[in-house]
Amino acid sequence: MTPGPSPQKDRPAQRSASDLPILNRLGPLRRFAEIGIAGYPREIRIRLAIINVMALLIAFTSMTYVATYASFGVVKYWPLIVVNLVLVAIALLAPLAHRVNDCAAMIVIWVAEYAALFFFVRELGHNSGIQLNYIIGAAVAFAICGMGHIRLVVAAVLSGLALHLAAWFLYPPGSARIVADPALLHNLYVSSAVTTFGIVALVVGYALNKADRARAEADRLLANILPEPIIDRLKSNPAERIADTVPDASVLFTDLVGFTGLSQKLGAARTVEILDALVTEFDRLAAAYGVEKIKTIGDGYMAVAGVSRAQADHCQRIARLALALPKVVAKLSEAHDVELRIRIGIARGPVMAGVIGADKFSYDVWGETVNFAARLESHSLPGEIQVSAAVCDALGDKFLLTERGPVSIKGVGTRETWFLIEEAGPAPEATA
Repeated sequence: MTPGPSPQKDRPAQRSASDLPILNRLGPLRRFAEIGIAGYPREIRIRLAIINVMALLIAFTSMTYVATYASFGVVKYWPLIVVNLVLVAIALLAPLAHRVNDCAAMIVIWVAEYAALFFFVRELGHNSGIQLNYIIGAAVAFAICGMGHIRLVVAAVLSGLALHLAAWFLYPPGSARIVADPALLHNLYVSSAVTTFGIVALVVGYALNKADRARAEADRLLANILPEPIIDRLKSNPAERIADTVPDASVLFTDLVGFTGLSQKLGAARTVEILDALVTEFDRLAAAYGVEKIKTIGDGYMAVAGVSRAQADHCQRIARLALALPKVVAKLSEAHDVELRIRIGIARGPVMAGVIGADKFSYDVWGETVNFAARLESHSLPGEIQVSAAVCDALGDKFLLTERGPVSIKGVGTRETWFLIEEAGPAPEATA
């Protein structure tokens, strides 16, 4: 099996166990759960904490067996009492093995448990049902170690199966070294069966819950890359190539005027801080107005409406977003004591959209309307929202616009454009 990381070489000493919220649920058990786990990466610390709690449970159950055997006769069952007490000591000391590597404690517990179970069956015979506990070892191996230590898992499963079968065939009732009370055998069998079924059910439930959480996290991450309707289409048909022609949509581009030069003065840390705050607020507003963010390009921002889902009012939605963005820029300028100004361009018309790429794939939109919107932004004025004639027609009398007149736009030619000023009536509450 592959050994875990050396604590001296691979574990950064500054990491502590205190940043695992899951441990807060353990109450008084937390201190024991934290033994030996500091310094490991977070995911490994969670696994080691589970191992520590499992060791504590083994110690507790072993003590209950000590009490059970003692109640039926200390002299008669003293070998079983002694072995259970040894198990208690091993379980309580096992967390110290984390100093060796992240597998050592688990191996110590498995070896001790497997050996003890075999000894118990030899002493009492297979009618005691104690060999059922080997099934727990196999189930717990998958739950705790997962696929990251597959060789260790396979070893635990195969050795558990071999010992279970050996215990069954080698120690029938007549071969038992201790002629146990029938009531004790009944108690042991029921206890082993209940424990086995209970632990296996818990492990399966844990695995399903973990899979559900992983799926939810994957969906959350995917939602940051693709629009929800596109995700739904890919889920229903993973082989589908997403390539759509949309006859009518709205496209918005923004750019911070002079930000490239400003960023050189600000430095990386402040530049990222400002851009992160800006884009985060832009994203929030886009979601609130039902507009789809496509991407950021440096300090530029691209968004569309009416592409991934049909929206009869897509032009109004993107216009309301555009009117909100300069307010965000002004607020951030004041908060960060910098002078930021934004240019915005909006075009309306047919676009093509699709998912492109394999590894770092993305949902993108292209076509003449996209190019036109980008040109409208670059030929706009600081603080202004320049829109095309098609956008002006769509907004009608619901928004106040000022005619700019014919503008010579590179790659497009001379076009009539307008500046979007404000919404004519009270703006509706932002909602997707």
